[in-house]
Amino acid sequence: MLQSFLLGVAYGVGGTAFGISIRYIGYSLTYAIAVGLSSVLGTLIPPIVKGTLGATLSQAGSGWILTGISIGALGIFLTGWAGRLKESDLAAQQRAGEFSLAKGLLLSLLAGVLSAVYGFALEAGEPVADVATRFGAGVFRGNVVYIFANTGAFLTTAVYCLWLHARNKTWGEFLRPAAEIAPAPSRPRLSLNYLLAAVTGLFWYGQFFFYNLGHVRMGTYKFTSWAIHMIMLVLFSNLVGVVFREWRRCRRLTLAVLRAALVVLVGAVLLLTYGNYLGGLAAR
Repeated sequence: MLQSFLLGVAYGVGGTAFGISIRYIGYSLTYAIAVGLSSVLGTLIPPIVKGTLGATLSQAGSGWILTGISIGALGIFLTGWAGRLKESDLAAQQRAGEFSLAKGLLLSLLAGVLSAVYGFALEAGEPVADVATRFGAGVFRGNVVYIFANTGAFLTTAVYCLWLHARNKTWGEFLRPAAEIAPAPSRPRLSLNYLLAAVTGLFWYGQFFFYNLGHVRMGTYKFTSWAIHMIMLVLFSNLVGVVFREWRRCRRLTLAVLRAALVVLVGAVLLLTYGNYLGGLAAR
């Protein structure tokens, strides 16, 4: 299980690079590049490495699958473009002093490539999942692999956070909020912050819990679960932004690109779903 752990470490490095990239080129461009790369690479590379991609894509529904992956990447690109236009429209939200295209592109590319190795971490943990199956784990068999893969990601993130605390001398914020964050009357309670952090962690793990439940049921094209996961992540994050009216002061062009992106993302999910449906019918 060492391989699964080490691949989880690489995934954690990618996640850290993602967060830093946002500082330099903004949320939208980082998401478009990193998640777009992760969606395509994380979906196609595992079956390529195992030597099964050619045989798999010769089966029924493969054309729909490839089209869905391509359309999904296009939709993610469009959301990144829409987000960049939004940042331009809402100039007050920009932090031009930190903008660095070169640094941001390098970090977002690194994030996209390393985030894609998470699928390899899960594959490397299959022997443990097989043991879990023998003990009656059923459809929950894959969740045991997270013990190794996610621990590797946690280690990377923890090391980086501890280094930041040491560099910025902010260890005391674990016990009291920093005065410069908010004035005393409106300063958030630490108990609330810890609670929100715990809830965030539960939601973060929840995505993988339900991802695995779907993944083990997808049959011939189960490797496409990663693409569907990434596309849905981008789709719903943007829909939440619409619900909270984050785009209300944007130009018509920006809103038109956003609408097109959402339509394309929905279309990509439908294409992938139909391809999986055809593959399931042929396998019966």
